[in-house]
Amino acid sequence: MTGLPASPAALRTWLGLGLFVLLCLGIGQALEKKVVRSKVGEKVSLPCCHEIPSSESLHKYRVYWQKNITDVVLAYSEGSKIFQHERYQNRTEMDPWNLTLWISPMEILDNGSYQCVVQRNSVLVCSESVILFVTADFSTPNITAEVSAESCDSTEMVITCSSHGGFPKPKISGALNNMSVEWNASWVSESSFSPYSVTGKLVLNVTKDVNISCSVEYSGFAKSTSLLLKKTKNCVVPPVPPPYNVITASIIILITFILAITLAARYLPRHVCSQCCKRQDSAEEGVKECTKAPMSSKMTSETSSV
Repeated sequence: MTGLPASPAALRTWLGLGLFVLLCLGIGQALEKKVVRSKVGEKVSLPCCHEIPSSESLHKYRVYWQKNITDVVLAYSEGSKIFQHERYQNRTEMDPWNLTLWISPMEILDNGSYQCVVQRNSVLVCSESVILFVTADFSTPNITAEVSAESCDSTEMVITCSSHGGFPKPKISGALNNMSVEWNASWVSESSFSPYSVTGKLVLNVTKDVNISCSVEYSGFAKSTSLLLKKTKNCVVPPVPPPYNVITASIIILITFILAITLAARYLPRHVCSQCCKRQDSAEEGVKECTKAPMSSKMTSETSSV
C-alpha cells in the first residue's frame, strides 16, 4: 500500500497538485455556466442540473435555488416548500420533476447568477449555475435640433438624442448621411440595477439638407430613429466685382473705342466730300470737253467751205 510522502517538500508538491486540479475543475465549471436572457415583464425558466426519475419523487430530495450564492430564492425538502425569499413571493415556482425554476414577471433586480443545488439522502447530487441577463426596452430615441448660429454658407445646430426607461447601460451611436458620427453621451440611473436614461449631443455645421440617425443599443437589442436637417438660411450672393486689372483694361478699351469713333466722325465726312468734289469736277470737265468738240468740228467745216 502506498502512502503520502512523509517529507515536507513532497507534501507541499502533492498539495500544490491538488490545488491545481481543484482550480482547473473550478474554471471548467465557470466555463460551463448557462446563460439565459429575458426582458422585464416576461416569464423565464432557469434549468437545473438534475431530473428526478419517474420511479422516484421529490420527497427523497432536497433542492435549493439560490442567487449569488448568498440569498436563497426557494428551498424544498421532502417534497414540501420550506423557504421562499420575500422578493420572490408569488413570482416563483419549481417544476417537481426537472426542478426548473420559473420566475414571472421579470424585474431588473432579478438580474444575476443563480445556482441549483440538489441533494438526495443528504448526499450532493449536483450543483450548477445559471446566469440570468435581464433587459428592459428603451423608448424610441427622440431627436431635436436647435439652431445656434446661421449664415449664408451654413447653419450651426445643436442636435440632441434622448431615450429612457431601459436596462442595462446602453451605447448610443449615429450616422450622418450614412457616415458614422460620435455622440457626446451622458447616462442617468438611480443605481446599478435601475432603469437608465441616456442623452447624446452633437454640434453640426449644416451646409445642405442632411439626414441624421440615432441608435440606442443594449444587450443585443437596439432602438433607432432619424431626422432630416435642413439648412435654414439661403442668401442671394452678390456678384463679385472684377479685379483691378480687368477694370483698367476695360477702361482703356473703352477710351480707345471712343477716340476711334471721334476720329472717324471727323475724317470720314471730309474724305467723302473730297471724293464727291473730285467726281463733280471730273464730270464738269467732261461736259466741257464734250461741248468743245462739236464747236471745233463746225469751225473746221466752215474753214473747209471757204
